[in-house]
Amino acid sequence: MANTPKISLKRKFIKAGVFKAELDEFLKRELADDGYSGFQVRESRKYTEVIILATKTQSVLGEGSRRIRELTSVLQKRFGFPDGTLGLFAEKMTFRGLSAIAQAESLRYKLTYGLPVRKACYGILRFIMESGARGAEVVVSGKIKGQRAKAMKFCDGLMIHSGDPVNYYIDKAVRHVQLPQGILGIKVKIMLDHDSSGKKGPRKPLPDSVTILAAKEEVLPTAPYSENKILLRSIIYFSSKYTHFCVLIRDNFTDPDLLV
Repeated sequence: MANTPKISLKRKFIKAGVFKAELDEFLKRELADDGYSGFQVRESRKYTEVIILATKTQSVLGEGSRRIRELTSVLQKRFGFPDGTLGLFAEKMTFRGLSAIAQAESLRYKLTYGLPVRKACYGILRFIMESGARGAEVVVSGKIKGQRAKAMKFCDGLMIHSGDPVNYYIDKAVRHVQLPQGILGIKVKIMLDHDSSGKKGPRKPLPDSVTILAAKEEVLPTAPYSENKILLRSIIYFSSKYTHFCVLIRDNFTDPDLLV
């Protein structure tokens, strides 16, 4: 990701994907206790910013920003960034209940400390729905009780599974937790709600959403009026002297016999 010789577009995308995947795996291990919820990368020609999203930003920064400097140094050595070209910043996750990564980590810690699976999952579902999500799904699989592995699914609200809206309406995360009886798999899916501001959900509405407009106010007449054709601007007049219709404009009437 640092200054390197010119490479093809294909290799450039592959390199960026590998960088993000490895960085995500590293931050997941290092910041698991700090509510790590993802990251954003902003690149310019001479500088790269990595914004870490977490629920405990002060813990990510460390005392006197010592921890964030240590993480920056490790990433510089690993990916070959020259000094002063990489910066790490911590940003607080605004809507923690709408982040699948944050909720998967929260569920992982609840199960680690011995909370029953059903109680922990229902608590996560309730918190997600109270945060403004349209739907949520939590799946826990593994040796939950006894030696036989099984999967337990907990759902609430609306959830879509196919189509293009899945790409921007569904947030999902997968985590694993090591328990004495074995490893449990955790999968959290959250369906966001439409938000025109783009803060709590995508701006783009669902393709099957129907908008009902307000009814127009009916203007009631204040005085009686007639719908006689003579009052209209255009009059269709039939003359017995001709075999066709004549359209006469009221403004041009000069012969009073035409109005008979």
